[in-house]
Amino acid sequence: MQAQPGQPLPSGFLTSPQLRFYAVGDIHGRLDLLEKVNARIETDLKRRPCWRSVRVFLGDHVDRGPHSREVLDYLMALEGTCDTVFILGNHETILTDFIQDPTVLPTWLSVGGLETLISYGIRPPRNPSPADQSRLAAEFAEALPVSHLNFIRNLRPCFAFDDVFFVHAGVRPGVPLSKQSLTDLCWIRDDFLLHDGLFERLVIHGHTPVRTPEIRPNRINIDTGAYATGQLTCMWIEGGRMGFL
Repeated sequence: MQAQPGQPLPSGFLTSPQLRFYAVGDIHGRLDLLEKVNARIETDLKRRPCWRSVRVFLGDHVDRGPHSREVLDYLMALEGTCDTVFILGNHETILTDFIQDPTVLPTWLSVGGLETLISYGIRPPRNPSPADQSRLAAEFAEALPVSHLNFIRNLRPCFAFDDVFFVHAGVRPGVPLSKQSLTDLCWIRDDFLLHDGLFERLVIHGHTPVRTPEIRPNRINIDTGAYATGQLTCMWIEGGRMGFL
């Protein structure tokens, strides 16, 4: 009898044997790595066919890396060819906030927004004044395709199926998963990361970069800092088992 691939999910959590999830960590504008990960998924599906597969992207698709615009184009095209779930990350929230509130610009630039603006053909001055901020917000709103804005606005705050819960940053301990705030889902760190107790489901997340995927009894972190390390992590989950491509 052939051994099953991968390893069991932590803490006895289970998923349907008829569905395979591929979860992808924070892309951050690295189109080159996204293309390679998607190719690995296609190769894996040919090697190990399954009844149905779903690709889950855990947010922070934009910023830091050089090709945020192209990443969104790629993800939107992928949405038309296979089953996909796209999660909202904190960087997407900053992007949309900037359009409504130009004063957000210094904060956005400090976390990689410059690269996103450049990918849309906009180059802000080194120290933008309030007038510059308003002008740049208007230019960005004009340069951002409606399809891109709608894609970002339609990103899911989280996605739950069987015993797994996909989210960008994490969840607030002590709060039911169905009652989590959007702020926590996109931004939480220590209160979630330092919690040792089990949640209702196994939480699959990104947001906090780690050198290698971090597997805990209650959560798995697959943000391996792709924009800086060149390592974009993809994990698969199927029938209560998991592995990495």
